[in-house]
Amino acid sequence: MTKLLAFILMLSSCDASNTKEANAGSVVIPDPDKILIVYLSRTENTKTVAEMIQRKTGGKLVALEKENPYPENYQKIVSQVDQENEDGFLPPLKTKIKNLENYDTVFIGFPTWDMQLPPPMKSFLNENNLSGKTVIPFNTNAGYGLGQSLAQLRSLCLNSEILKEFSVEGGYEKQGVLLAIKGDREQKVSLQVEDWLRAIKILK
Repeated sequence: MTKLLAFILMLSSCDASNTKEANAGSVVIPDPDKILIVYLSRTENTKTVAEMIQRKTGGKLVALEKENPYPENYQKIVSQVDQENEDGFLPPLKTKIKNLENYDTVFIGFPTWDMQLPPPMKSFLNENNLSGKTVIPFNTNAGYGLGQSLAQLRSLCLNSEILKEFSVEGGYEKQGVLLAIKGDREQKVSLQVEDWLRAIKILK
C-alpha cells in the first residue's frame, strides 16, 4: 500500500511539473523587431505611455501626424473634430508606415476625443491593413473613459487578434491641465503598464 501511494504521488508530481512547463511555454513573448507602437498624442500623455511600452517591450515607436495639423486652440480643435466625426471625414496623414508586413504585433495608442477614436487614428486604421496581426490598444482620457473607441477599433480591425486594452486618465485640456502623467504619477502609471503587459502575456 505504501509503495502504491508513493507511485501515485510520483505521478502527480510529474503531471504538475509538466503542466507548469506547458503553461510557461504558452507565453510567447513577441520579437522586439516585430513590434510596432503607433500613437496619436496632443498633450503628450499618450506619448508618455507609448514610450513606457517601448522601454518594456522594444519595438518601433511611430507618432501619428496629419498632413494639416489641428489648431492649437482647444475650442477650435473640439469644433473641428466634432465636424469631422459628423461628416465621417478621414483626415490625410503625413505619417506613412514602411514595411508594415514586417510587424506581427501593433500597439495602437490614442486619446479619447468626442468619446470616439480620434479621426487621424480612424484614417490610420482605414489606410493600413492589420489583418492577421495582434493589435493592442492603449488609451488616455480626461476621466470619461473609452466611449465608442474600442468598438470602432474592432470594426476597423475585423481580422486581427485584439488583446485587452490599457486605459488611464491623462490630461484635462479643458481645464488647462496638459501633461498629467509626470513625476510620481508617471512612476505609478509605469507600474500599471507593466502589470498590464504581464496580464496580456507580452512580458514574463
